[in-house]
Amino acid sequence: MTKKGWENKIKKATISVGTYKADFDAVISTLASILEKRDKTEEMFASSGGETVIEYTNKFGATNIVKNPILVVLMDLNSQALSYWRDLGLTPAGLKKINESAMKKQKKSALAEALSSLE
Repeated sequence: MTKKGWENKIKKATISVGTYKADFDAVISTLASILEKRDKTEEMFASSGGETVIEYTNKFGATNIVKNPILVVLMDLNSQALSYWRDLGLTPAGLKKINESAMKKQKKSALAEALSSLE
């Protein structure tokens, strides 16, 4: 997905959960950029065979098994994105931190229940 596509999707999600503010547009743009890079990295990882470990020959000629560098970048981008998702209130923990009352069921007072029953 393109950066603009991610921006629209993230903005809609923040509006949906009630955490959107125009002040967050720069943060949304940064997250969208990270997600665009992540998508490209996922494509690169898949096209390279999707191996989690690869053989690496160092400058001395020794061959070792190492974590695939593309996978390392992908994991790093996912971690960065998660931090931004959380900061924007788009994870359960992030939403709870921003607005704990949004996660709780609203209890009606006895007076509110009595008034609603009159309608």
